[in-house]
Amino acid sequence: MVETDKLSFPPDPISEGAHARGLGRPKDACPYPADSAERKAWLEGYDGAPSDDGPDLPLGNG
Repeated sequence: MVETDKLSFPPDPISEGAHARGLGRPKDACPYPADSAERKAWLEGYDGAPSDDGPDLPLGNG
């Protein structure tokens, strides 16, 4: 049986940002370089919302 706590997964910047906020770390603690996709994702996770508005999804039938 494999123990999940011993597995190593690649970091997810969105989850990292949310986790940092939960720990009370400041927003400027983001470890990613300015203007990188990872920094944008980290900040989205920290803020709990996408940084820009995505496309509108179609309404369901009915």
